[in-house]
Amino acid sequence: MEGSLKRKLKTLVAAELSFNKNVDVNLFESTIRILGGLLSTYHLTGDTVFITLQKDIGIRLMPAFNTPSKIPYSDVNIGKGTAHPPRWTSDSTVAEVTSIQLEFRELSLNEIMKHIHKLDGKQDGLVPMFINTNNGQFTHLGVFTLGARADSYYEYLLKQWIQGGKKEVELLEDYLQALEGVKKHLVKQSSPLGLKFVGELSHGHFSPKMDHLVCFLPGTLALGAHHGLPAEHMELAKQVMESCYQMYAQMETGLSPEIVHFNMHSDAAFSSSPADRHNLLRPETVESLFYLYQFTKDKKYQKWGWEIFQSFNKHTRVSTPRDKMESFFLGETLKYFYLLFSEDSDAISLDKYVFNTEAHPLPICDAEGRSV
Repeated sequence: MEGSLKRKLKTLVAAELSFNKNVDVNLFESTIRILGGLLSTYHLTGDTVFITLQKDIGIRLMPAFNTPSKIPYSDVNIGKGTAHPPRWTSDSTVAEVTSIQLEFRELSLNEIMKHIHKLDGKQDGLVPMFINTNNGQFTHLGVFTLGARADSYYEYLLKQWIQGGKKEVELLEDYLQALEGVKKHLVKQSSPLGLKFVGELSHGHFSPKMDHLVCFLPGTLALGAHHGLPAEHMELAKQVMESCYQMYAQMETGLSPEIVHFNMHSDAAFSSSPADRHNLLRPETVESLFYLYQFTKDKKYQKWGWEIFQSFNKHTRVSTPRDKMESFFLGETLKYFYLLFSEDSDAISLDKYVFNTEAHPLPICDAEGRSV
């Protein structure tokens, strides 16, 4: 039955999936979802129909890189072959332009990270959130976060280094330097509860604001420690993982707000404004629980995940005011739940595959560029 379903799905994709559409798409979202998904499916199945499709969408996305600086535009028309920045700015976000290399590596595009490596405007390895597509320089200097618009830059420094056989030293250097910057400027401990969290820095002023998006960090830290980086990375991973779990456990619904402000002088763990108390079914906490469980086998991470799953099931199955489900709930959140609870701990080996930021596994290469 399972094989028959796979054949039907393959036939459907081959017959119906077409990218010849007069439509603007976001380069980053299309890369991590569509291109990443097709690449992953090919590597897991070996079926060449997915190579044909991934080359097609990859070529259609390439006009985004036709900028004076080679820093890509955010939007591209995959039918017309034209690209442009957002309507309101000539900037692209750093997270978007630096979080496409795992996928585009196979299309021989890996220059953006080398460009970012040389740029001024960093602070102890931390990068601003925006970069100008005309001159290739950082903008909005002095504002640093591991949340929206910057998060996956740090994630992909490590994952590109791993994917490429650990031979691209500049990527590792930038990752390690960034973590030192995170520890120096962004990691604080709440009082009196003592929760380690990652805040934000704006022109020297620290804010205890933490996006749920930042909860990718424990998994990334744990992955680095698994691949030979310092053991203290795993210790920090466990500490921040606790805080991410508490972002769920302390809420009446058991579901984390989109944004919280950790309290530095209060018995309450954190506060959240009414505008930030919604939950978008994001994957980052479950993703990190998966990594922590894989590398420690501590059952508490499965227990925490089960609590979160039950809260999703109880409070989000019914119709909601927005009546909307983000695609990452199926593509990432539920996938990481499945892997967290799977009895087959090697269903996707973290020594052979690295997950892109949309949870699509891509093969790790050795130092000679061969899949391990």
